[in-house]
Amino acid sequence: MVFDLDGVVRHFDPDHVRAIERRHGIAEEAIEFFAFAQPQIEDVTTGRISRAAWVEMIARHVGSAAAAAEWGSQPSRVDPNILQLAAELREAGIVTAILTNGTDTIPAEAAELGLVRHFDPIFNSAAIGYVKPDERVFLHVLDHLGVEAHEVFFTDDSERKLHGARSCGMHVHHFTGIGPLRAALARHELLAR
Repeated sequence: MVFDLDGVVRHFDPDHVRAIERRHGIAEEAIEFFAFAQPQIEDVTTGRISRAAWVEMIARHVGSAAAAAEWGSQPSRVDPNILQLAAELREAGIVTAILTNGTDTIPAEAAELGLVRHFDPIFNSAAIGYVKPDERVFLHVLDHLGVEAHEVFFTDDSERKLHGARSCGMHVHHFTGIGPLRAALARHELLAR
């Protein structure tokens, strides 16, 4: 069972970003509009640049190092329902892993959040060099796990990012909440009904 990280396991408060922008006199959505635009988002999530360099680029773009630093270290919360689900799957002998389009700081973030106790391995695009939905990132996961695609169930909150997994032959689910995910896993006989 492979979970996406942000939007599935871990969540950020969008109001926090708006508060940063208001506090620093930055136009609403300006930080993330730039942060998640090309080429910088692909550069940071494929490991071509570091998270620190990405935050510096954001600082220059919005004209505030303080705002960028605050944005770069914003708090997140881990979904306890997903942790409970992961525990149930692990008790049933199913490997629970994460695959994220992340930055070079994902290992430290995962350790700080305690995710390494619930998910092993944690695959990070910045270390792999490809991002979802590129098939190559999913092939890397399959190779590392030593399994066939039909043996893997992958969930992500971005439907677009499911395409590479689906084309490889993985079972996929567009994550919209814990209830629909549990129902999908039950249909695939990974959870008791």
